[in-house]
Amino acid sequence: MAEDRLFDARRPLEIADQGVLSIPGRYIEVDKQTVMVGQMFVQYQIPKSKTRPYPVVMIHGGGQTASNFLSTPDGRPGWADDFVANGYAVYVVDQSGRGRSGFFGDSYGKTRKPSVGNVEQRFTAPKHRALWPQASQHTQWPGPGTRGDPTFDTFYASQVETIGDEGLIEEINREAGAKLLDRIGPAVLLTHSQAGVISWSVADARPQLVKGILAIEPSGPPIRETIAKGAPDYFEDGGIARPWGVTRGKITYDPPAETPDDLKLARQEKADGPGLVRCFLQAEPARQIPRLRGIPILIVTSESSYHAPYDHCTAKYLEQAGVKNTFVRLADHGMRGNGHMMMLEKNNLEIAAFLRGWEQANVR
Repeated sequence: MAEDRLFDARRPLEIADQGVLSIPGRYIEVDKQTVMVGQMFVQYQIPKSKTRPYPVVMIHGGGQTASNFLSTPDGRPGWADDFVANGYAVYVVDQSGRGRSGFFGDSYGKTRKPSVGNVEQRFTAPKHRALWPQASQHTQWPGPGTRGDPTFDTFYASQVETIGDEGLIEEINREAGAKLLDRIGPAVLLTHSQAGVISWSVADARPQLVKGILAIEPSGPPIRETIAKGAPDYFEDGGIARPWGVTRGKITYDPPAETPDDLKLARQEKADGPGLVRCFLQAEPARQIPRLRGIPILIVTSESSYHAPYDHCTAKYLEQAGVKNTFVRLADHGMRGNGHMMMLEKNNLEIAAFLRGWEQANVR
């Protein structure tokens, strides 16, 4: 595991350069005026002692902003400073159409608002309802995870309104993410949750500039949503959400696929284990995803998250399509009780050290 070199008053964080970038979007006409949409706000820090060749670009998930990586709601260091303290240049973004990147209602359409109940249920206190089998094992959130607790209230204060059209989110962030890499050069992408589809699509657009992907519970599972509904059956199928397998928008397949209907699908007859969903895969022979081939990819899932029943399906789909990856359940490496927001939980820096160790061993 990578060595921690945490900063404190005796050993301050030493920065060679820091600042912000604004990645341009598209100009469009709205109400006879020209405006820009799809732009991306990026905040960066470059350490005085840079020991890794490629920067890490951290992209948050749905309803979130870059604040997820800057600190925890109970005031501990976040992943961004931890990576900087350990020799990485770090770029954290607010997704296009989110936070400091700006939101333009006439152009982006309807929105989704993160309710208190949904945030508690999915992120901070899932064991209270236990809609999926692993929910009861959640122990790492700092506090009870319910409204009225100062840590929860601080976290909920960071939640933001999000573009409702998930396909549009992916499209504009693919464009902005590709432009960011064109500007800063080769990088490692660290994505969380909804940003998982962005990592696959940016890598498809700029395979030569994506040197590695650390996918933290990436949006999934392939093809259809999984709805967690509680015991005894726990799961039911939702709608088709990622028609191109692991993305909503078109990515490159070999042989070429012109429409999602060209992907012939098969479903596992039996789940890989108790508490897991049956995965959708391609019927053999499977089309390959050539532009992601050869990129070191780590897919991480926690012990108690709502992703725990299905993240292995994303890993299996990619593997079948010729995209080798490492799938890790944190519990198998001694990191127990985490939920979906693991970068904010009590052992967040232990997980960051694991990610850094994997990156250092696999990204060249």
